[in-house]
Amino acid sequence: MKNEETGTFQSIEWKDENLTIIDQTHLPGREVYIQLNSVGQVWDAIKKLKVRGAPAIGIAAAYGLYLGVRNLPDSGFPSFYSECKRISDYLNSSRPTAVNLSWALDRLLATLQAQNELPTDDLKSLLLDTAKIIHDEDRRMCKAIGEHGVELVQGRTRILTHCNTGGLATGQYGTAFSVIFHAHKAGNVEHVWVDETRPLLQGARLTAWELGKAGIPHQLVVDSAAAFLMQSGKVDMVITGADRITQNGDTANKIGTYSLAVLAKEHNIPFYIAAPSSTIDLNLKTGSDIEIELRDIEEVTSFSGKQTAPDKTDAFNPAFDVTPHRLITAIITEKGIIRPEYSTQFKALFT
Repeated sequence: MKNEETGTFQSIEWKDENLTIIDQTHLPGREVYIQLNSVGQVWDAIKKLKVRGAPAIGIAAAYGLYLGVRNLPDSGFPSFYSECKRISDYLNSSRPTAVNLSWALDRLLATLQAQNELPTDDLKSLLLDTAKIIHDEDRRMCKAIGEHGVELVQGRTRILTHCNTGGLATGQYGTAFSVIFHAHKAGNVEHVWVDETRPLLQGARLTAWELGKAGIPHQLVVDSAAAFLMQSGKVDMVITGADRITQNGDTANKIGTYSLAVLAKEHNIPFYIAAPSSTIDLNLKTGSDIEIELRDIEEVTSFSGKQTAPDKTDAFNPAFDVTPHRLITAIITEKGIIRPEYSTQFKALFT
């Protein structure tokens, strides 16, 4: 769903009492829009990556909680809240690493507790209104991330990015993509290098698709080409998104991000993370506390239904890795650019 006024893309829309998403598993070949009208469908969409990206799955889960309770009978607050908590736990089980999922659901539950005297129908409306607020806030936050990040992109810059961080992964604009988009509008982007992002090729299938829609010059490279590009002096900065950031600035993001950070450090290239404040988890002290999602080995041993490894080949498939804070030059949020010492800065900004 492209916004013709801004030139940005939205992957989630609440319309006619249903949640509509772009099924990202079909991209780039087909733009398939599906309606989700039950909590089970939302869980399945998150689990199977039909909707993906930390902010986007938080938004989808918020609407999913409402879908799960909208037809419940009026049985009093304790019973209603208990069912909301059960559905929240169910949605949370879909994917463990991205904090935005639990953050959005916890916010909805806290809102219910604060208004426990309301009738059940009013509580249902409150859930939907709060989900819409979370959605709108994410749009504004992502736009602000891009506007703040522009100051880091000076002159004609060659940027390397990993995975997908655009409107497909958020409410609109994206995170790292928002920085690239706004810098491009300012005339400061010479070129974007897009990592394919194995094993599911979110860079090749999704980021290249969004960059093309936005008219931003780019080239796709295999993940293992990043070191050569940096060694050849073809990369001026690296910008990625994040799925969870801990107190000390350690950051979980799509597998392969840590490798880029190490390479950037070796080649004296700035490495930036772009993420909304909802991705910062002050309940976790360091990256070692982050649960890393392990996905099906068939994502590694086959692709698009075609087997790519010998029969009975085992595989290890972590969906994310953790980049230590010492390798991160700065974190770009809707509140501004945060530089080390991250723990001190986070406390000042978000508590």
